[in-house]
Amino acid sequence: MQTARIKLCSTNYKMLEDVCGKIQDVAVKTGAKHSGTIPMPTKKLMVPTRKGPCGGGTETYEHWQMRVHKRMINIQADETTLRRIMRVEVPENVHLEIELKEK
Repeated sequence: MQTARIKLCSTNYKMLEDVCGKIQDVAVKTGAKHSGTIPMPTKKLMVPTRKGPCGGGTETYEHWQMRVHKRMINIQADETTLRRIMRVEVPENVHLEIELKEK
């Protein structure tokens, strides 16, 4: 048996949750042991930009923010389960990483 650690990250929260749900459905249907969707800390990228185009006037800033949501799923699975997980459709803006560990 192998343990697969699946790490997912995306800026779109809903798409990330959809992909996690599909992976969990595959694990439940094949009867593999899995530890559910584990939320990791959200990375917040802040970019302060000055509102005024020229150097004059008061200094006022806008703060733009991008959030990167992360999830992790651990599955103890055989080869057929992992192949089914590989067939799950993953959108372009969801990054998926799979680590395999021998038990």
